[in-house]
Amino acid sequence: MEPTTSTLTEMPTTPPFKSTNSINNAADIAVIVCYFVFVLGVGLWAMYKSNRSTVGGFFLAGRSMVWWPIGASLFASNIGSGHFVGLAGSGAAAGIAQGGFEWNALFIVVLLGWLFVPIYITAGVVTMPEYLKKRFGGNRIQYYLSGLSLILYVLTKISADMFSGGIFIRQAIGLNIYLAVICLLIITGLYTVTGGLTAVIYTDTVQTVIMLVGSLILMVFAFNAVGGYDAMYEKYMLAIPTPPPPEMNISEECYTPRPDSLNLLRDPITGDLPWPGLLFGLTIIATWYWCTDQVIVQRCLSAKDMSHVKGGCIMCGYLKLLPMYLMVMPGMISRILYTDVVACVEPEKCKEYCDTDVGCTNIAYPLLVINLMPNGLRGLMLSVMLASLMSSLTSIFNSASTLFTLDIYNKIRTSATERELMLAGRVFILVLIGISIAWIPIIEGAQSGQLFDYIQSITSYLGPPIAAVFLLAIFVKRVNEEGAFWGLILGFLIGMSRLITEFAYGTGSCKNKTNCPTIICGVHYLYFAIILFTITCVLVVVISLFTKPIDDKHLHRLVWSLRHSKEKREDLDAEEKEINARKMKEKLEAKKAEELEENKTPPGGCVGCLRKAGMWFCGLDSAPQEELTKEQMEAQEKLLTDISEKPLWRNFNNVNAIIIMAIAVFFWGFYA
Repeated sequence: MEPTTSTLTEMPTTPPFKSTNSINNAADIAVIVCYFVFVLGVGLWAMYKSNRSTVGGFFLAGRSMVWWPIGASLFASNIGSGHFVGLAGSGAAAGIAQGGFEWNALFIVVLLGWLFVPIYITAGVVTMPEYLKKRFGGNRIQYYLSGLSLILYVLTKISADMFSGGIFIRQAIGLNIYLAVICLLIITGLYTVTGGLTAVIYTDTVQTVIMLVGSLILMVFAFNAVGGYDAMYEKYMLAIPTPPPPEMNISEECYTPRPDSLNLLRDPITGDLPWPGLLFGLTIIATWYWCTDQVIVQRCLSAKDMSHVKGGCIMCGYLKLLPMYLMVMPGMISRILYTDVVACVEPEKCKEYCDTDVGCTNIAYPLLVINLMPNGLRGLMLSVMLASLMSSLTSIFNSASTLFTLDIYNKIRTSATERELMLAGRVFILVLIGISIAWIPIIEGAQSGQLFDYIQSITSYLGPPIAAVFLLAIFVKRVNEEGAFWGLILGFLIGMSRLITEFAYGTGSCKNKTNCPTIICGVHYLYFAIILFTITCVLVVVISLFTKPIDDKHLHRLVWSLRHSKEKREDLDAEEKEINARKMKEKLEAKKAEELEENKTPPGGCVGCLRKAGMWFCGLDSAPQEELTKEQMEAQEKLLTDISEKPLWRNFNNVNAIIIMAIAVFFWGFYA
């Protein structure tokens, strides 16, 4: 029988993060410095080329993006450092099943480009809460969704990426986690604040190339070290750490690979990721994430036309085939090569290896980088982790700024000028950076299991009601504001009851089981997502049927059945828009008077130069925009809400959509 720990790579005699192989040589440092210089150069170039002085320019890149940077940005926004650490850790702990989360997205990005984005474009919206406001009227849904989205960004996206990035940096460099994250946040915040979505998308494109190149190189090293693809499959089931002393009373199932580790679809009752939950519950969560989340949809709304939207979605779909091989399987290999560390089960030893006593699977990917990569390439892999962390954070910062500025601040300060809105958006990014830094110790203390499960469980408790309301809003005309609002509120309360209970009792570990009542925590989080989604749909439909419907005159180009309507839409908030229009006219007049006054007495000397430089740096020095006539505004709106496509490119995208879904079906069947 083969040894339980591979002899291809000698087991480190000290904890991995104390290895002499850490990134402290000239070659690695040079690669990292070149990476930062290059990325900042691209960000500054994009900042210079973009129109950053208007809402459309800063938040939607002037709606001028083509398919390839959109596709790269979608992928980079999704694949943060949490994926590298979380997916590899889940692969080390439980095998290939987590790869299903990535392959499920191949179907959902098609829904995004073909069903959801056309409605958002014809509605003429910038944010997702803005769409629900147009669809249902009133302000309460818009406020609720904006606030909840910002909370979810902190709880899942920002916290998970910062936590995982901190794990990698601490082990690779030995740098204090707070100092490392603060430096990264300052850099990412710099070009997000100054450059807007254009800078974010172009730097995301660069980050995507770096991520793919670096992770592909590591994958080759990892498979070579383990003896190839077939050897990985054989040796993974034998990767059993040294058994703990009998007096510790730790069950054998806590440290041996699951019998179904090599199956994608697992038992519906006993499986850690039951197949009905993986197929249906995950689809609900993915619909919320890919089709209604501001971070993702905002990239599609920046496209110059529908063909580029679909092309970007297709490119992202093809890239989503890779994480199984770039992250999940390398995590499995890490368990084979460093079994006693990655699969440790004794709390004292785990604490020694990775500073946590519940297991060390989260360091599976960093271990490979530190121990397998030569000088220079190790620096490249740190750049990959920095790229994934920074690309994800910049996307979140820009989208969170959009939500806050347009859906919250603009409602509170209805008389705010466009310049004030731009400043508010930038200041909010700085506030979010501060909150992110303050969240680090909370995540360090709360993280007590597999990172990827932490992310997915929270979204399973809070995301399904949002997915239900958006689906019904787009495809069921009869749904109204009362049904949507109370469906969201009641769904939120149900989800929070599970979330609070689970966190109060703790999720437990294999050795120390949780005391959470089975009736609450015994339902798998993916099954809970299905139940919560169903309850929300029923509530929304029933309440809507017992209340007044919305007339079609308010729904033209806001629902699927009326997406091609040429009728003039009477907005439900028409009265509010008239008030805002009058206030905007007053703002423009005040702005012109202010500019005339400034031109009369411009500040001179150093003060004037510093002010001019500061305004350029923030993108607020552009010449005043010429006020458009009513006819010009209508023509511009018609152009921006057009979803027509040239037949050639429409057919090309449709064929690619069929191909990518067929590939997804094959992969699911092959690994089932």
